Amino acid sequence: MPPHLRAAWRRTLLVLAALFAGATALGLLLGQAGWVLATTALGVLAWHYWRLRRILLGLTARRRREPARGGGAWNELDQLLYRSQSEMRARKRRLLRILRAYRAAAAALPDAVVVVDRNTQRTIWFNRAAHDLLGLRYPRDLDVPVVERLRPLPLAHWLAAGRNAEPLHDAPSPVDERVRLNLRLIPYSEDYWLLVARDVSKLLRLEQMRQDFVANVSHELRTPLTVVHGYLDMLDPDDVPEWRPMLEEMRKQSQRMTRLVEDLLALSRLESRDSLPEEVVPMAPLLATLRREAEAHSQGRHAIEVHDRAGCDLLGSAQELHSAFSNLVSNAIRYTPAGGKVAIDFERDDDGGAVLAVRDTGYGIPEAHLPRLTERFYRVSSSRSRESGGTGLGLSIVKHVLGLHQARLCIRSTVGEGSTFACHFGPERVRPRHDGETSPPAALHAAR
Repeated sequence: MPPHLRAAWRRTLLVLAALFAGATALGLLLGQAGWVLATTALGVLAWHYWRLRRILLGLTARRRREPARGGGAWNELDQLLYRSQSEMRARKRRLLRILRAYRAAAAALPDAVVVVDRNTQRTIWFNRAAHDLLGLRYPRDLDVPVVERLRPLPLAHWLAAGRNAEPLHDAPSPVDERVRLNLRLIPYSEDYWLLVARDVSKLLRLEQMRQDFVANVSHELRTPLTVVHGYLDMLDPDDVPEWRPMLEEMRKQSQRMTRLVEDLLALSRLESRDSLPEEVVPMAPLLATLRREAEAHSQGRHAIEVHDRAGCDLLGSAQELHSAFSNLVSNAIRYTPAGGKVAIDFERDDDGGAVLAVRDTGYGIPEAHLPRLTERFYRVSSSRSRESGGTGLGLSIVKHVLGLHQARLCIRSTVGEGSTFACHFGPERVRPRHDGETSPPAALHAAR
C-alpha cells in the first residue's frame, strides 16, 4: 500500500480508537442503554470503515475487481470510481500504444534522430540510424554532452544559435569522413531539441556528376560551334540571294547556341567554386558601364535611368558582379516593350548594407512563377523567351554570384506594371567610396 494510504489508515484507526473509548465511557455512565447505543454506533462505524477500506484497496490494486452491485451510496461511489478508473486506464493504454508507435517510427527512420536537452545540451534519446551516421552507442552515450560526443562536427556555435540555427550542409560524419551529412536543428518544445542528420553523400556525388557532365558537354560543343560560325561567315548571301533567309536564321540560331554554351560554362564555373577573389569594386564606373550596355541593347527603344545614391563601393569580384548586374539589365530590356522604362538604382539599405535594384515597366510576372525564376531553364513563357533570345540561365547565374557574395536576390513583380530585381548586400560587403573617384550624376537619363 502506498505511504499516503498507510498514513490515512493510521489516522482512521486513531479516530476509531477515540470513538471506542468515548463509547466505553458513555456505557459506564448510562448503564445498559448506553452500552447498546455505543455498540450500535461502533457497528455502524466499523461497517463504513470496511466499505471505505474496500474501495481504497480497489483503487490501489493493479487489477480492480468488479464493483459491487445494487444501490446505496457506497455501491454507487464504487461503481463511479470503477468507471473513472477504467476510462483512465484505457486512455493510458491508448497513449502508450501511440507513444510506442511514434518511437518505433522514429527508430526506423533512415535519418539519424537525436533528442537533445535544450538547457544542458545532453542526449536524451536517439534512434538506430544515429549509431551508423553519428557513432552514438546505447546506453554509453545517453545523458552525455552532444557536442563532445559528436566531435569533430562544429556543433557548439550551431547549438548556441537555437531556433536561428541554419542547416549544416555537407558536414563530415564522425564515423567516416567520406559520408557527408546534412544537419538540421528542430526546436520542437521549450525544453527539447531534435537534431536530424541525413546522409547526402549520394546526392552530392550525383550533383558533382551533373556539374561535370554539363561542363564537359558545354566545353566540347565549343569546337563544332566555332567551325559552324566559320563556314557561315564564309557564305555570302549576295552570291545566292534565295539562301539569304536560311543563312540569317542559321546565324541567329548558332549565336543563340553559343550564348547557351557560354552561360552553361559560366554556371558550371560558379558552382564549382566556394569563394571568389575579393577586391573593392568601384561602383561609379560599373554603373556607367551598365548604362552604356543598356543603351546599346535597347537601341533607342527604351528610357534608361541610372541613380547612384549609395555613395559607396562593394567588396567582391568585379567580373562576377558585372556579369550578374548585366544579366538583370539585359533581362529588363528584353522583357520590356518599346517605349517602356528601365531604371538601375544603387542605394544604401536600412541595415547598413547596399542594394542594387533593376526596375522595369515590362510585362510583369505572375506571382505563382516568382519562387522558381532562378531555376535553370525555367521560363514563364517559352514562346516569349524564344522570341527574345533568352537562354533561361541568366537568373540562375545571378543567384550563384550573389550566393558567393553572401547576398540575396529579392524579386517583386506585378502583371502589366513591371518587375523589380533587387540585389541586397550586407554591411560587411560595403566599403567607403574613395574621394578621388568620379561618380556619375545622381540620375543619368538616356530617353530614346
